[in-house]
Amino acid sequence: MYAIIETGGKQYKVQQGDVLNVEKLEANPGDVITIDRVFAVGSEGDLKVGAPTVAGAKVLLKVEEHGKGKKIIIFKYKSKKNYRKKQGHRQAFTQVRVEAIEA
Repeated sequence: MYAIIETGGKQYKVQQGDVLNVEKLEANPGDVITIDRVFAVGSEGDLKVGAPTVAGAKVLLKVEEHGKGKKIIIFKYKSKKNYRKKQGHRQAFTQVRVEAIEA
């Protein structure tokens, strides 16, 4: 069974047992979070698509850890004007494990 969910403004296709990194959530490691923004739930040969969400469907996510992603470099410059600006960024994320999909 799989589901398409939304969290942090992004959509993910998840199955039970999957581990994924989502935008940072305000929860402690070990907490269980319920996601009710489920757009579709499918199993072998059967697919329920919501308009916009599937009524009564939810996905339980267990928070494993928080972290920061790989550093990216933002470099701005203007030629011939001696303007250079170097900046780095590491996006915060929360690693979660899909505990259950309830449809």
